[in-house]
Amino acid sequence: MTSANWGTPPELPDTLCFLNGEFTQLRNARVSVLDRGFIFGDGVYEVLPCYGGVAFRFDQHMARLDRSLAELRISNPLSRAEWAAIAQRLALSLHDSRGAANQLIYIQVTRGVALRDHAMPADIMPTVFVMVSEMKLASPAQREHGVACVTADDFRWEKAHIKGTSLLGAVFARQISVDAGAVETVMFRGDHLSEAAASNVWVVKDGTVMGPPRDNLVLEGIRFGLIEEICQSQGLRFELRPITRAEVWAADELLLSSATKEVLPITRLDGQPVGQGRPGPVYQRLYAGYQQAVATLSA
Repeated sequence: MTSANWGTPPELPDTLCFLNGEFTQLRNARVSVLDRGFIFGDGVYEVLPCYGGVAFRFDQHMARLDRSLAELRISNPLSRAEWAAIAQRLALSLHDSRGAANQLIYIQVTRGVALRDHAMPADIMPTVFVMVSEMKLASPAQREHGVACVTADDFRWEKAHIKGTSLLGAVFARQISVDAGAVETVMFRGDHLSEAAASNVWVVKDGTVMGPPRDNLVLEGIRFGLIEEICQSQGLRFELRPITRAEVWAADELLLSSATKEVLPITRLDGQPVGQGRPGPVYQRLYAGYQQAVATLSA
């Protein structure tokens, strides 16, 4: 048995990243095999969308990072000003070197390096890693026609509100939609809607935009607050409460939201049309409001 090719990664890009206080090429970044993020998935992450090099909803992303770190009893190793400076340098580096108009900043903080033991060790230095990639938004065809999704039971753990790096459940959930040729997997805990593999899900009925409540069973996306703000500006009713399967299937419109999807209409679910089978008027109003919010970055 030869070990010549074991663990050999594909050729990684030479884009800039940040690791433990230093900027370096992504292909050269290395962490210890005893990092608890590698051994246990003991860490959290954030993904910042940047339009033209400017982070969108930066304070809200940082607030969620603080909440996730607090749940894991990890002290935030950097100030908001330091996070902002790192994100801006990486976003602009990709814009300047690759011409990427919009960027995604991925932040990961793990508990750090320690001998393997399940208990949380005290007084170790967190590992901080930040990288940048081009943000690929939904295509014009997806916006015109909507996307297909499938449903599944939500088999993940009961601390979904933590944006943790232990994402095997999300990997399985997303693969369900990949295998079905769909864009996302809409999940239910028992009879109630939770979220999708990597998106939040919204139900529109009689002009009301509804989402699951803010609790430990759903990761509150940054677009929760943004969609509420857009609804207020557009005169749309907004409501967070438990939503049944029956309500999902009876929806006039179903929507996905995430950093890269922004707001995106679901027009087929498990092969059946949603509402009229095409993007609806509430989606159009929410998407227009979203673009207005993005436009304020450069105003």
